[in-house]
Amino acid sequence: MSSTRSPARIRRPGWSLALLALGHLIISLDFTIIYVALPDIASDVGFSAHTLQWVVTAYAVLYGGFLLLGGRLSDLAGRRRMFVLGMALYGAASVLGGLATEPAVLLAARAVQGLAGAVLFPAVLALVNTAFAEGRERNRALTVWAMAGAGGLTAGALAGGVLTQALGWQAVFYVNVPLTAVGVAAAFALLPPDGRATRGSVDVPGTLTGTAGVTLLIFAVAHGSEAGWARAEVVAAAVLAVVLVAAFLRLQARGRTPLMPLRLFRNRALSGAVVVILLFGLTMQAVPYFLTLYLQDVLGFDALETGLAFLAPTLSITAGNFLSERLVHRLGTRGTLIAGILVNAAGAVLLAPGLQGDGSLLTVLPGVVVIGLGMGITYEAMWIAAGTGVPADEQGLASGVASTALQVGTAAGLAGLVAVANHGIEGLGGQALRDASAQGMRAAVLVLGAVMLTGVLAALRLPGQRARTAAVPAPVPCADQGN
Repeated sequence: MSSTRSPARIRRPGWSLALLALGHLIISLDFTIIYVALPDIASDVGFSAHTLQWVVTAYAVLYGGFLLLGGRLSDLAGRRRMFVLGMALYGAASVLGGLATEPAVLLAARAVQGLAGAVLFPAVLALVNTAFAEGRERNRALTVWAMAGAGGLTAGALAGGVLTQALGWQAVFYVNVPLTAVGVAAAFALLPPDGRATRGSVDVPGTLTGTAGVTLLIFAVAHGSEAGWARAEVVAAAVLAVVLVAAFLRLQARGRTPLMPLRLFRNRALSGAVVVILLFGLTMQAVPYFLTLYLQDVLGFDALETGLAFLAPTLSITAGNFLSERLVHRLGTRGTLIAGILVNAAGAVLLAPGLQGDGSLLTVLPGVVVIGLGMGITYEAMWIAAGTGVPADEQGLASGVASTALQVGTAAGLAGLVAVANHGIEGLGGQALRDASAQGMRAAVLVLGAVMLTGVLAALRLPGQRARTAAVPAPVPCADQGN
């Protein structure tokens, strides 16, 4: 039986947690910091309207496709090693992106950034889950971790607007360089050493089929939503993705050393959390995208004004993170997830009427604040659930599985919701286009709220507070446990 305490030694837990939060911040920041810089990138580097989408898609495809492998490697090769590798890849890719003068070079940089995220994210989350004891100690650590990630997603828009306007679009790449340099240097001083890497345990067939299948799936969804679902490359990628994912699952069921042992899903907390995380990706991850479009395309905000407008959801999500930790202690993880899901759905109902062609920031602010609160509550609780009851030597894999669900959900959800929002706006212009765009966004927000509400059923699968108390053994002191 595995201990609920980690054998890892942490000499400076506060500084170590700050370093892990920095890793999460960098990953989250790179999702949204690029958005407001896209028009300047297009005109300066030479992207067409059709190819510009790949600045976002290249990152998402590589990130989502390699998370499973990144998670397993963090368990086998060592979490500090993978943390350093992920940071180094981010730094190198950011330098390349800032220097890019051709579309191919910039897309290569974004692809490597996505790969860096797939290496870094599971290592960061596994380090949090193994370095802090399950329960209050880990929940407090996950609060800090979640605040860094959720804040990065929304603060990215603010940072992107400020940097682009003040220093040019290259700055949204270069900002990563000093951050990653600090991360690499601090890792050797703060993170516990890994010891020898595990050999002979890599599931090569599973790695190839799983990574290729998920990558092609995300590619098909992301590219199909922009270029059209009937395009030959989209159809071919979708069909091949289904075949590869089916082969992957078959290999995992029969293999001796599977990349993703299916027995993991016997853990009710993890399996329920994966479904909630998938639904969160399908729905709530699209909110910053639609809010950005509304502020810029409907209200006419510039990059800096859009970034400043994101201060409200950033503060709201942070408040939700703080509240989530307290709710977990009072209601348990299951009760907290249900509460967060209900707040998200209520926020969607409140936000939708404010999305008007002649609206303003004030008309959407109440809904944005409530949704931010719900996102903060749900985000932290779903990651607590995903790490609950998972053995220490499989925390990287569990992190990779859960984060893959988030990325697949995000790609699929954004594609579907954009289709809902864009229905009937072709050929319009001026105020008619703004009115139709706002109407489409209202419909998309109501749909995402309804879909997120179904997450209550998945949250009910989680063990209740009494069941968790009975199932978790008493902490076993470890001779080399640092505090």
